[in-house]
Amino acid sequence: MALKPKSAAETKARDLGLALARIAEGEGRPASIGVDSLRRASPRLTPLAIGQLVRRQRDTVEAVLAERGLSLTDYADQGPGRGMEFTIEDVA
Repeated sequence: MALKPKSAAETKARDLGLALARIAEGEGRPASIGVDSLRRASPRLTPLAIGQLVRRQRDTVEAVLAERGLSLTDYADQGPGRGMEFTIEDVA
């Protein structure tokens, strides 16, 4: 069976999941992660891209976190210019 190449969105969603995991592992759990922390961890993830990835590729982001024993328990998007916040916890 041939492997299906990943789309750019799937690759970026994986990057987002890995960035969230690295930050959460460094901070301890539960971790509240804002968009500014994500930008420092992965500068190529813009706020617009982050919001789109969470809406369209949430399954991929959650799968990457699950591989690391973490889960996305909450996501809040306050709208343009107001920020986003992710809450990451250990898988129960």
